[in-house]
Amino acid sequence: MAVLCAGLGLGACAMRDSYVATPATTTSGNWKIETQTDRITGVPVPSAMLIINNASNSFADYAQPGSMQLTCFDGKPMVRFAFEFKVGTDPNSTLGYRFDEKPGHDNIAARFLQEYRTVVIEDRTAVTTFVSELATSNTLVIRIRSLAAGRTTAEFKLDGAPAAIEAAFAGCPLTPPAPTPEARKKRRAKA
Repeated sequence: MAVLCAGLGLGACAMRDSYVATPATTTSGNWKIETQTDRITGVPVPSAMLIINNASNSFADYAQPGSMQLTCFDGKPMVRFAFEFKVGTDPNSTLGYRFDEKPGHDNIAARFLQEYRTVVIEDRTAVTTFVSELATSNTLVIRIRSLAAGRTTAEFKLDGAPAAIEAAFAGCPLTPPAPTPEARKKRRAKA
């Protein structure tokens, strides 16, 4: 019986899709860049990630892992921060960040996902501003303030960011899409 259970366990491991279990990656400085092709669409999976061990929260006893991901999701550029602890909810939390000694950005357009451990910057203008500073910086500090989840801070060392940015946003450029012919006609009619 033990041999049968061990065999079934190994068989289950062998059936796990490598697309999910171990994506192909390259590195650029501190970044892990996915180099995999989506099995459904046949296009590259656009993603670059930084993982750290120094994310802190006022309700956590010690620093824990956190991550920052640059990606295209549904054809739109996005910056995603994920943590091992709750960081906030939409109605009562704010995200701020600062690159190096540049002026900081507080209370930016961000959305806290339902499990309260992830926050995303989805607004194209906010993503563009973030990435333009990221490209020329060495360090990023983020701070989340939440009535429900306390204060969270994380510091990211950005070595290799230009290659990460290029790879992550190759499928969804940060420039606004060109207006459709219908939108141009509407604008002309208003003028």
